[in-house]
Amino acid sequence: QVQLVESGGGSVQAGDSLTLACAASGRTDNMYAMGWFRQAPGKKRDFVASIRWNSSNTEYADSVKGRVTMSKDKFKNAVYVQLNTLELEDSAIYYCAASTRPPGSAWYRLDHEFAYWGQGTQVTVSS
Repeated sequence: QVQLVESGGGSVQAGDSLTLACAASGRTDNMYAMGWFRQAPGKKRDFVASIRWNSSNTEYADSVKGRVTMSKDKFKNAVYVQLNTLELEDSAIYYCAASTRPPGSAWYRLDHEFAYWGQGTQVTVSS
């Protein structure tokens, strides 16, 4: 089992930046990638970004590419996502997820590829 705890959400204004953090604990040796997804009210959960645990490979959704940077700290078993130039449409609950699928067996973009999920952290962007 892997436990994930997100932090860093809050209320910001359009154009601001925000960094979300996710701390992993438990059987982290089974993780091959970690990702961020988000879900706005009334909408499905969407992929934001992912990073492979044992390489520097990252994936970003087209909707956030250029505004989002995902990073990791393996010593802390943590990942981060920096959200820049936030827009009203970025308002959502942001979820951290961990995948136990090895590279080559997953794109690390689909939510069914991630076995473990955090509780989420709310990001609200206002004008």
